[in-house]
Amino acid sequence: MRLRNVKNANEIVNNCEFLIKNPERYKGKYNTLFNNNNPIYLEVGMGKGSFLIQNAINNPNINYIGVEKMTSILARAIQKISPYNLNNLKVIRADALELANIFDQEIDTLFLNFSDPWPKNRHANRRLTSKIFLQIYDKIFKKEKTVIQKTDNIHLFESSIISLNDYGYKIVDISLDLHNSDKENYMSEYEEKFSKMNIRINYLKAIKK
Repeated sequence: MRLRNVKNANEIVNNCEFLIKNPERYKGKYNTLFNNNNPIYLEVGMGKGSFLIQNAINNPNINYIGVEKMTSILARAIQKISPYNLNNLKVIRADALELANIFDQEIDTLFLNFSDPWPKNRHANRRLTSKIFLQIYDKIFKKEKTVIQKTDNIHLFESSIISLNDYGYKIVDISLDLHNSDKENYMSEYEEKFSKMNIRINYLKAIKK
């Protein structure tokens, strides 16, 4: 499902009106970019944007930012988002390791949807719920930290539960079969694909005060 190449991807990204270029200059003042003081929800690894589009449409009083490091994927997301003219949705081209250089205690909720599971033990630190990344998130969250994760990979899910718990997060909501629960849910492209294959989706919401 990952895209190899998108024709004119760089041009599409660079000409995008809702792309935040040089995001470091907005560090600590994203409210001025959105021109309001609404909560900011961040998705890291936004894919082609379906999840953010649905959220932004249905929650106009929340600002959404999607982060994606792969230019081709971000280009596809931009093409998908553009027709909606959403004032509460922006995108950034960056790696998750750069987040502390981009934000400063201004994120309310972090979404990790179908992140790379990095299944080998030697790659455990690359998982977006490893201690390395949780330490980065400490710098971007407001006082209360909220992480919401969805994944089809049970091993990543188990690893995330352990890592979050060890780091002081409390798991306040969890499901091993999200689509057969009564939770409100907006699906990403991966999730739609897995749903058609009858693959169970794991979900958790973790909070640290």
